[in-house]
Amino acid sequence: MQTKLKLNLMPDQTTVKCKKLGLPRLLLIGCGDVGMRILPLLLPHFRVFAVTSQPDRCASLRAAGAVPVVADLDVPASLVRLSGLASAILYLAPPPAVGVTDTRSRHLAAILPQHCRLAYVSTTGVYGDCGGALFDETRTPAPQNARAVRRVDAEQCWRRWGRRTHSSVAILRVPGIYAADRLPLERLKSGTPALLQGDDVYTNHIHAQDLARLVVLALFRGKPNRVYHAVDDSDMQMGCYFDLVADKFGLPRAPRLSRAGLSAQVSPVMLSFMSESRRMLNTRIKAELGMVLSYPRVQDGLAALD
Repeated sequence: MQTKLKLNLMPDQTTVKCKKLGLPRLLLIGCGDVGMRILPLLLPHFRVFAVTSQPDRCASLRAAGAVPVVADLDVPASLVRLSGLASAILYLAPPPAVGVTDTRSRHLAAILPQHCRLAYVSTTGVYGDCGGALFDETRTPAPQNARAVRRVDAEQCWRRWGRRTHSSVAILRVPGIYAADRLPLERLKSGTPALLQGDDVYTNHIHAQDLARLVVLALFRGKPNRVYHAVDDSDMQMGCYFDLVADKFGLPRAPRLSRAGLSAQVSPVMLSFMSESRRMLNTRIKAELGMVLSYPRVQDGLAALD
């Protein structure tokens, strides 16, 4: 990116400051919950072009301060207008729901210019089941379902693009995201069971607001073709997470079943999610990106709801 940027990203008030007269452009692709949390961190220091495939979202994006651009990642011809729009790109869009490749990433990578900075939001699911092992970003991905296979394909696509275009690509592997409006309350209310402690898996977490800040940090401070674990300091099993949420809201704790018993009561997709156990180190986001978590543990995020 040609614009010289100076970041001043603090846990209580995240801002991106630019010394250049006028506003540099930034392309935001994927305007869901996290994308909308990112917008206030960038405005008014950037002119943010927010891509949506839904014309009826333009008004809300404009009201949030972004310049909406209607384009469909599944329709390559609609992406041409994005080719020279900005040299800083945040890519938060998911791959397609079927197949083994992320055609959306490939379509976009085919038209983006050289010498850009891009942050891609991936998933911790690319590692598959690690048996509860504790590890850093040097571990080799071993995806065990089609969703994770598509994410690995997307990561490889953006790394190739980075090398080909002399651009800097930061990849964030993101775990379960939580916030006040992203908690398993309905699951608890319905009495969906969790695993017995002996069968349970370790999961990782990040508060949505911390993730929004981390994405911006990775975009401007990330090393080229570098992977970052976008996880907090929590170290807990999935059932413990459900118990914390249940106790916080005065709900009954989830009943516990063996893995064999659980398989008869939950969907194959949910069972797959509850079959992958991993504990991920986050040293790199602190040492290289200077990230200071506002909510270091899930307990801190839940306490802030008081």
